[in-house]
This record gives sequence, structure tokens and C-alpha cells, in this order.
Amino acid sequence: MILTSSGVEVEHDRKRELKAFDDSKSGVKGLVDAGITKIPPMFIHPQYNLNAKSGSAVSQFRVPLVDLDGINDSATLRAKIIDQVREACENWGFFQAVNHGIPASVLEEMIDGIRGFHEQDTQVKKEYFYKRDFKEKVSYFSNFDLCQATVATWKDCLSWAMAPSPPDPTELPAVCRDIVMEYSKQVKRLGCTLFELLSEALGLDVNRLKDMECAEMIFPAGHYYPPCPEPELTLGARRHTDSRFLTVLLQDQVGGLQVLHQNQWIDASPMPGALVINVGDSLQVITNDRFKSIEHRVLVNRVSPRVSVASAFGTNLFPSSKLYSPIKESLVTQENPPKYKEATLQAHVAYLRGKRV
Repeated sequence: MILTSSGVEVEHDRKRELKAFDDSKSGVKGLVDAGITKIPPMFIHPQYNLNAKSGSAVSQFRVPLVDLDGINDSATLRAKIIDQVREACENWGFFQAVNHGIPASVLEEMIDGIRGFHEQDTQVKKEYFYKRDFKEKVSYFSNFDLCQATVATWKDCLSWAMAPSPPDPTELPAVCRDIVMEYSKQVKRLGCTLFELLSEALGLDVNRLKDMECAEMIFPAGHYYPPCPEPELTLGARRHTDSRFLTVLLQDQVGGLQVLHQNQWIDASPMPGALVINVGDSLQVITNDRFKSIEHRVLVNRVSPRVSVASAFGTNLFPSSKLYSPIKESLVTQENPPKYKEATLQAHVAYLRGKRV
């Protein structure tokens, strides 16, 4: 039995339910297509606090906005933008970037492509893509941690790895193949620019973070959050932090992303043409907690599907045997000693997540 947020007990054979769901290879979208009016127990969050969903709309806080226009036009303007990036990463761990260099047409086509993949016939998706072997270059699945998490989330995903080499285009779904390759190329370019700005914001050489392989790998994922008949009982993405160095998020105009700031859930409200940038656990470690990896989550709704594309930047391999510790130049002093010992990134991430439980 599980206890829902409304105090109702529900019979729950989790193991059998998980197997039936995964064997269907239809994802959450398949449940919606089947016309369900009640969500399966495996998606119900027993401790979910309904009151925590409200409040952000009237908050005085707003996720910082950084306009990247003109970063290479003058030293004065670049310094101003770097200051804004520094402040956002130190105080929020998040910011929205506009005038980032990726054309609006590419952003729109990418959203349409990911939506097109998830909304095509289930038989097409599951026969060629549905799998749980994440060593594959391209995967379609629902809940990457379906068998490990205590509760599932209301989300399906198409993921593709761009390193150590991009996938063969024929490995990608035909409905979004061309735009996936183009968008991934442009996000990779933007990521390199962002790591330059972050390096300068830390008082380091412009190439310092890139030299540490922070931008070596890009691992994008196209998420689809179907309309939910009982959105008050579940989440599209549970409260979490990102493990890698940096994430660039493209979201449609539906909304649902929230950032935890000063113990309040703040809406990262969609802005036309904007990309959401957030610090990951790995960047928090090597900056000695100067830049913060902040918890965030995604709400779902009854009416509209939500589409987003998260592109995580990191090293070529994860897990990896390479050791990392806080950068000594300007970030470690006698007054501010290192907060982390030398360890692998996966060990650092596990440590941070253990502290947040």
C-alpha cells in the first residue's frame, strides 16, 4: 500500500507494475494515449506537499537574465556580462541567456522535432529506439532510473551522445534527424563560449575550464512531459541537481521548471528565444563552492504537453578514473581552503547528493 498526498491508500505491486510499464515500450505517452483518467500508483509521490507547488507566481524573486549580445564587441561590455554571469552562478546557480547566437528558427525547429518524435506512432518509436542500454548512441526510454527510483516521473526521453564522436545520422529518428545534428552543433559552440565566460568570471585564464575538459562532451536529451490527468500527485522531474559541469536547457512556452532559491520554488518562466543555463555538481566542486549547483524540478499539467531539450556538458567518460579537486588558482587560499579532496567526479557527485538527502 502507498499513501497518496490526499491521504488515500492505494494497492501497489511496484515490481509487477514496473515490468508491465517497461515491457509496453510505450512510455508515459502510451498511458495517455490509452485514455487513462487516474495515474498508476508507480507515479504517485507519497510525500508530495501540494502547498509547495504554489507561491512562486507571487514571489519577488526572478531567475536572472543575462543578455550575451556584444560579448566580443568591447572589453567594457564583456566585463559587464561576465559580472552578471558571476553573480548569477554564485547566488542562483541558474540564469536565462538571450542573444546567445543560436537562431530562433533553430530553437523552434528543435522543439518541433522532439515533439514530432514523441507524438509519432508508438509502434515506430518502440520498434527502433526503446531500450535501456545507455551505452547506445541513441536511446528512447521513460525514466532513466525507472528500476532504481522509489517513484517514477511523468516523462519520456530521447537521448543521443555527441562524444567521443557524434552518432551516425542514420541512427537518429528520421522525424528529427537533421535538426538534432544542427542544434547539437550550435549548442556545443555556445557551451565553449559559456565556459570562457565562466573561466573569466572566476578570475582564470579564458581557456582554463575548457582545458580541464569541462566542455569535452555534450549529452543532449529531448524530454516530453505528456498532459497528466492528476498533476497534483506526480512530478515531471523530481527535485534534483545536475551531475555534470553545466547544462543548457531549451524549453517550450508551456512552463513547469522551478528552481529552489532561498527555500522557495521559483518559476523559471519561459522566454521566447531564451536558453536556461545552470551549474552542475561537477562545476560546484572544481570552483570550491563558488558557483552553486541548485536543486530544481518540473511540474506537469492537465492540458498541454511540455517539451524541453537538456544538453549536459562534461568529460568524455562518466564514470571516469580522472581525479578532480578545486582549482587552486584564485579559488583556494589559506582563508578559503579546499572543500573537496581529490577524487573522481562520480565520487564528488555521490558525496554532494548524500549531503542533500
